Amino acid sequence: MHREDARRLTAGLNVQIRSRFLVATIFCMMFSAFPITAQEHDSAHNWDYGDLQGPQHWGELTPQFAACKEGRRQSPIDIRNPQGAELAPIQFDYKASPLDIIDNGHTVMINYAAGSSISVGTKKFKLEQFHFHRPSEEMINGKRYEMVVHLVHADQQGQLAVVAVLVQEGKENLLVRDLWDNLPKEKGKEYSSKTIQIDAAMMLPASRSYYTFVGSLTTPPCTEGVTWFVLKYPVTMSSAQIERFATLYPNNARPIQPLYGRKVMETK
Repeated sequence: MHREDARRLTAGLNVQIRSRFLVATIFCMMFSAFPITAQEHDSAHNWDYGDLQGPQHWGELTPQFAACKEGRRQSPIDIRNPQGAELAPIQFDYKASPLDIIDNGHTVMINYAAGSSISVGTKKFKLEQFHFHRPSEEMINGKRYEMVVHLVHADQQGQLAVVAVLVQEGKENLLVRDLWDNLPKEKGKEYSSKTIQIDAAMMLPASRSYYTFVGSLTTPPCTEGVTWFVLKYPVTMSSAQIERFATLYPNNARPIQPLYGRKVMETK
């Protein structure tokens, strides 16, 4: 997963997804709190998806990336045999934002204006950015999709929640059309426009049912303590839209990581 700016994160997680019908907490995962620097792109330590500096070697490139190798709550995962539960729905409150897009050398990322958020039970997370991976990093019962969109959110304490939207080939996606029409011509060059408005809600499927688990960033430094919400139903992009991204990033997906006994919950 990608982050635009370097920030100090507390690698603690207190995930409480409450049922509308159950008084008891569905699950509560807690980590020791200590500062971690989570950077979208660390210029001092290059990494990529190739053979020499790719996912198999991320944890060896620098001690700061040790979690990529040693972590036991890493993402992405292959979602199999999830446990059904009466989970609180994700309440999306996405508003239009001026376009702010960058090809950062690892993906195409859209930074989002303040004011949009999701709420799950008593927890609220502000939408910070979204970006793309090809093929999908997450798998469902061994199936990988054409692409996935990761919508990255943070609460006031810096704890992260990512909504993953799977993508299959089909009808043209109108939001993606606007994004691809304004792709920067150079990597690392940000393009901003106050006259072009985008709405991340256009990236969501009609059904908001989901799988959820505790994981990590899917890119270095692979920081753990991230709450994942993988929407069950995919959205579509046209074959031409998928191929347009593939010309930039034919494969920017981290391999599947071991589950190590983690529970995966799903809405009934």
